[in-house]
Amino acid sequence: MTILFIDNTHPILHSIFEKKGWTIEIDDTSTKEEIKKKLHQYDGIIVRSRMILDKDFIEKGTQLKFIGRPGAGLENIDVTFAESKGIQVFRSPEGNRDSVAEHGIGMILMLFNKLNTANLEVKNGQWDRKSNWGEELMGKTVGIIGYGVMGKAMAQRLSGFGVTCLVYDKYLSNYSNSFGKESTLNSVLKEADIISLHTPLTPETKNMVDKSFIDSVKKPFYLLNTARGQSVVLQDLVVGLESGKVLGACLDVLEYEKTSFESMFENEKSDTFDYLSKAQNVVLSPHVAGWTQQSNVKIAQFLGEKIVSHFD
Repeated sequence: MTILFIDNTHPILHSIFEKKGWTIEIDDTSTKEEIKKKLHQYDGIIVRSRMILDKDFIEKGTQLKFIGRPGAGLENIDVTFAESKGIQVFRSPEGNRDSVAEHGIGMILMLFNKLNTANLEVKNGQWDRKSNWGEELMGKTVGIIGYGVMGKAMAQRLSGFGVTCLVYDKYLSNYSNSFGKESTLNSVLKEADIISLHTPLTPETKNMVDKSFIDSVKKPFYLLNTARGQSVVLQDLVVGLESGKVLGACLDVLEYEKTSFESMFENEKSDTFDYLSKAQNVVLSPHVAGWTQQSNVKIAQFLGEKIVSHFD
């Protein structure tokens, strides 16, 4: 088979395919239109988020057998149409589940223990102990929305902190395990002190956390989002932060991101972002929860092994 890489990925994926005797070609610079013109030559394509693989694009791949997406999200691929054409779609969330979970825990601990402000204060010679007293995770109830690979990894990490994990996934059943208790969304909204999102971006989850959602949460709560930025309406989140209904937020992803995730703000920055960037009860990172030195390798390795195993 001949495989086209249109995004960068760890070379271990190249090696896995080459050991099978497959031919690889790397083209991470051509435009979408240029790729479409030659797509008919390939049996497989590897893409992250540089391009949207819509119906028109996929139709040009007349001999495509598979599309491989290193990582988790498939929102840039028309999976339904691809599968209707007999094209298998693969992804590898197992490769970065550990990094996402560890990053999420790190953000919560940073927020709860005021490490973002305390670090800067001490470095500037300010020794203010009382105002930097923290908040404990112990005894909190964490609501995890989305209990797939990422949600389960998060619940596992949280299990050592003495918290109660209520987990909700609309598309699963009988999914309680030793780390999380299967719950309804209403139970999560009623009981959670912390809500952590682990959902893909779909029409259902886009703008999911809006004013109505925030108002539906019974208690003042903390929000953690390491999933997709467009799931949270940031303007509504700021209103919640200002009112005290949202006690704090940890955001690895923002609704302003471009679809490639490589940058944000095609236009000027907004007042909403200005608020978030200055708020001491908000921790931000640049969509890197899934990226570590280790996950970079594992994402590629899991994907390659899945694809090879399928065609074997």
